[in-house]
Amino acid sequence: YHLNTVVDRIFSGIQPTGTPHLGNYLGAIQNWVNLQEECSSVLYSIMDMHSLTMPKEPAVLRQNILDTTAAILACGIDPKKCFLFRQSLVPKHAELAWILGCLTNVPRLLRLPQWKMKRASQNNEGTVGLLTYPVLQAADILLYKSTHVPVGEDQVLHLELAQDIAQHFNKKYGEFFPVPKAILSTTKKIKSLRDPTVKMSKSDPQKLATVNIADSPDEIVLKFRKAVTDFTSEVTYDPASRPGVSNLVSIHAAVTGLSIKEVLHQSAGLDTAHYKMVVAESVIQKFAPIRNEIKKLQEDKSHLIKVLEDGAEKAKELAAPIYQEIRRLVGFQ
Repeated sequence: YHLNTVVDRIFSGIQPTGTPHLGNYLGAIQNWVNLQEECSSVLYSIMDMHSLTMPKEPAVLRQNILDTTAAILACGIDPKKCFLFRQSLVPKHAELAWILGCLTNVPRLLRLPQWKMKRASQNNEGTVGLLTYPVLQAADILLYKSTHVPVGEDQVLHLELAQDIAQHFNKKYGEFFPVPKAILSTTKKIKSLRDPTVKMSKSDPQKLATVNIADSPDEIVLKFRKAVTDFTSEVTYDPASRPGVSNLVSIHAAVTGLSIKEVLHQSAGLDTAHYKMVVAESVIQKFAPIRNEIKKLQEDKSHLIKVLEDGAEKAKELAAPIYQEIRRLVGFQ
């Protein structure tokens, strides 16, 4: 393999927020499982460095990294078919981020919506890390000369930044990085069960808003029973005027693998109260085996640590010659 050959390579990352919720699973992890079968070079990273952009307790972060790893493995990510590793175990991510940061102008970063939004939650102070983490994301991707990146809608602008940085580098130092392309998730954004106008989120203060993939059957039933719908009892799909019921239909379709049309056909004649139980049941069915596997994996902490360390060794090996060449190009060597 010559350094300038473009290999199809997928890179994606997940923040270690503990056990993922339904939206994470349907929006990203399920897609990851399929991609590892389709592409011969796939890297999945637990983004512990990105985690520090919002305040974290060290003990919580430590636990979250293990829980996220257990969940990803339980969902079917196979370390034999991809490199699964912790970002901070590959120091070259940060080294490349410095070089790329020196090619990125500040006004561009200040315009990114994530910065404006999250800065508000830090009393409008906003740390350097929060401002520049999109540059670290670009380094995450480009360090391996990745060609494709699965992203959700909320990260499209950050991938565009990575594309621009790659082109800027190529213009300055000669063609080197492939310009990475987005693989957009086809799943509709899963919304909060308590407020179907916002996406389902781990940090939602309302406990009933978010279904975690390790929730017990009772918890799942309760959350769906209390899901916010409207005063029409018929089951239809119309996200604009009936966001609550439409979100249930989206979830039902996503966990069963059926189309929206097929799901509506199956539930013809059901009122929304009964339909909620149908959806809850399909979610329980889907996640029962995953939930058992998560519990098993969580008991073997040393196995989880080893998986991440082995993955990091492989990632380092892949990155080393690429980073050597970057050093040469910029004049460090």
